[in-house]
Amino acid sequence: MSSQLAILSISMTDNRSTRTHHFSNGLTLVAEPMPAKQTAAWMFLLPVGAANEPAHLSGLTSVQEGACYRGAGDLDSRQFSDALDNLGVDRSGSATVEYSTFGGGALGQSLPEILPLYADLILRPHYPEGEWEGQRELALQNLASLDDQPAQKMFQELRKIYFPGAHGRSSLGTVDGLNQITRDDLVNDHANRFKPGGAILAMAGQIDFDAVVAQIENLFADWKGATPPLPSPEIISTPATHHIAQDITQEHIGVAWKGLEPDHPFYYDHRVAMNVLGGGMGARLFTEVREKRGLVYTVHAGAYAYRGCGFNLAYAGTTAERSQETLDVLLDELTKIAQGVSEDEVERAKTGLLSNLIMSEESSRSRTASMASDMFQLGRVRPLDETTAAIEKVTAQSIQKYFDAIPPRDFTVVTLGPQELSHS
Repeated sequence: MSSQLAILSISMTDNRSTRTHHFSNGLTLVAEPMPAKQTAAWMFLLPVGAANEPAHLSGLTSVQEGACYRGAGDLDSRQFSDALDNLGVDRSGSATVEYSTFGGGALGQSLPEILPLYADLILRPHYPEGEWEGQRELALQNLASLDDQPAQKMFQELRKIYFPGAHGRSSLGTVDGLNQITRDDLVNDHANRFKPGGAILAMAGQIDFDAVVAQIENLFADWKGATPPLPSPEIISTPATHHIAQDITQEHIGVAWKGLEPDHPFYYDHRVAMNVLGGGMGARLFTEVREKRGLVYTVHAGAYAYRGCGFNLAYAGTTAERSQETLDVLLDELTKIAQGVSEDEVERAKTGLLSNLIMSEESSRSRTASMASDMFQLGRVRPLDETTAAIEKVTAQSIQKYFDAIPPRDFTVVTLGPQELSHS
């Protein structure tokens, strides 16, 4: 490579030795060596998502993510796949609304041989004629399968309505958009969007950190430019109710309302409160809607976020005959929680969150995902001690202050099934 990347900063972000390097071309490396591990995990996160893909080529990002594996660098599709298999690489990846990921896990000792393959994957994909089209066919099949997955189909429509702008696009794309994609579109899109500015590489496990830095510096030395910026999430201004008629026996109910972004002062109060509401078999929704009233076969709620925007989603699956009552009770519980939660509920919710957090952070794969997400959302990695302390600090009183300031309201509802429902 002709040029070298200057390492602009090195920082130790927590007592688990999470280290961050910012390179001059905009690529960020964040890594957490785990000496006791024999394996290593990695995730390249590129801000290449459905929200900044060409609108008329809806689904292009999904096709891109898979097509990159169909030959890269000096290797054709079979050779590239065999090379990863021979190194024991357990591959992973995704195409979402805001970003695409290219990751995997393997023995740590194999990492120096694996990283050049991933550099080719990201920088030099082939898109061979007669092969990349298979990825489009898979995308079309995934889209068609929504008719057999009514809950997922309902949530696709709910997000589209709740986010009327680019963030309402489905990462699955559309039939028209997918059918318009050509090889030239893939090549041009790669040249336009696959850039280091804003890109993140997260790694955890058996890692020689200094060696990784030097290797990444060499492999990506000539990578330049920035991805077109992601638009800001746009939320529906007036709550809406929408029904999708489908001749099935169940009714699927989805609700969306305002949440909090991860850097909001009330964020952890919000997370604990959402766990009280919908975090498992001991949560309010399960107890009140299913156990006491027997209205549903499943019900849950959770907190989600795009960069700079938090939102909540709730779901209930029930019969057509009991669907209106289910919606009424569900919305009542979503509102009622603002009247107060008990310390017992809070302690149970905190224990569940902390248990899940600690167990997931012990996995190198989960740790790379959380580090990449933090860097994308916040521009830094939250130390585990910081997160646990923030959760432990939450009380029933602090949650009440949160609800007094930001009460749950303005619910957007989408239903799918034989019965059209209403709510005031």
